[in-house]
Amino acid sequence: MSEFKLPLHALKGRGAASRTAHRFEREARAAYDDGWGTWDEALADEAPKWQTEIRWEEARSALVRNDSPDIAFDLSINPYRGCEHGCSYCYARPTHSYLGLSPGLDFERVIIAKRGLADRLREELAAPGYRPSHLAIGTVTDC
Repeated sequence: MSEFKLPLHALKGRGAASRTAHRFEREARAAYDDGWGTWDEALADEAPKWQTEIRWEEARSALVRNDSPDIAFDLSINPYRGCEHGCSYCYARPTHSYLGLSPGLDFERVIIAKRGLADRLREELAAPGYRPSHLAIGTVTDC
């Protein structure tokens, strides 16, 4: 069977061309023409609209510490996971695998926003052990 390709209009505005299985998924599925003549009908239907979905999670912390010697900042804050920009080279795509989501279309379509982030940030900045330093905003996404 030749490779299955989605019509180009199906992915307009998205950087990924598929919803690939994430690395922790046990099963993978692929489209297959069983010869019953429904294949062409399925492809002829209007493509689904890939609407962005916002899911909320409670922020457990705001500041992320970094000790890598080749990065110029020690702290960062990321208000959400996923990104509608859909850059195909994004190093953050695999992080959606930990949520049971695809690093392909799900990374662009399902945004995990952090609720209560401002409160966590206030608490962490007011903590006695906090020492001011460079703080990068949105290092895993393009906020």
